[in-house]
Amino acid sequence: MWTPRRYDRLADEGFRRNVIAFRCIGEVARGAASVPWRVYRGHGSRRMALEDHPILALLRRPNPLQGGGEFFEAIYAYLQIAGNAFVELVSPDGRPPVELWTLRPDRMTVVPGDIGLPAGYEYSVNGRTKRWSADPVSGRSPILHVKTFNPLDDWYGMSPIEAAAFSVDQHNAAGAWNQALLQNGARPSGALVYSPKDGSPATLTDEQFARLQSHIEDQHRGPRNAGRPLLLEGGLDWREMSPSPKDMDFIDSKHTAARDIALAFGCPPQLLGIPGDNTFSNLREARLALWEQTIIPLLEHLNWNSTTGCPQGSATTSCSIWTSTV
Repeated sequence: MWTPRRYDRLADEGFRRNVIAFRCIGEVARGAASVPWRVYRGHGSRRMALEDHPILALLRRPNPLQGGGEFFEAIYAYLQIAGNAFVELVSPDGRPPVELWTLRPDRMTVVPGDIGLPAGYEYSVNGRTKRWSADPVSGRSPILHVKTFNPLDDWYGMSPIEAAAFSVDQHNAAGAWNQALLQNGARPSGALVYSPKDGSPATLTDEQFARLQSHIEDQHRGPRNAGRPLLLEGGLDWREMSPSPKDMDFIDSKHTAARDIALAFGCPPQLLGIPGDNTFSNLREARLALWEQTIIPLLEHLNWNSTTGCPQGSATTSCSIWTSTV
């Protein structure tokens, strides 16, 4: 059964239950959230960085429940899981914004407009729905919708975890298989073979078989009994068992699924501890690739120009804001 292409299932199977996807999302989101934002006045050669501005204060503390790092980490994580991130701008009575809030993508609905721009947004939770209108010409709204490219949808983005859904299911299935083995005492390292002697019955009696099985379960199963020697009675012979080629191929398939998940997120497998990936000379090279190929393009994707009121008495009437990705 493959995971449906729904946010709740992708978030559960991918982020909550899969260690590879969880680590990839964390590496990308925390790395991107660590980049500082700067505010400038003016343009071109006259551009000047501002050390103190209401926008900087707002980004450092977007709302009473989140700091700047946590706020941006949520945005980037939502983009990785859902392909969509929604930010609400709280601006009482048209005054400058005082708070920014991240909203869960699965609760948000884009209201399509007639000319290709959203007519508004609706957020539903606990049976209640709140709606924000969007300007029919410019599309401006108190809701900022950041999305990734989706070739099959005009209004919603497509997440990396959706592209990796099959590999996530395969990796989770491998983990469930291993867990079932551990719960059942794991695969035996050998087998007890009964070789009857002259005049002995061809098979063990029910009582002998039950006593032998009980003895093994009590004295040799579980981590506390690991390495304990096995005492054999007459007619019993111990034969070692090694992993079959099928078992070895199963392990390789799990690592292949893990690499496919990392590939979808643009996270070098070496950073995730996946065996068999030695394409980078060291971890520094792998982390550099993560930033150049994944995190910086993600920052540029989120980067937007925002016009807002500058401090009173300034010579210009607008400010620009973007990340420092250098």
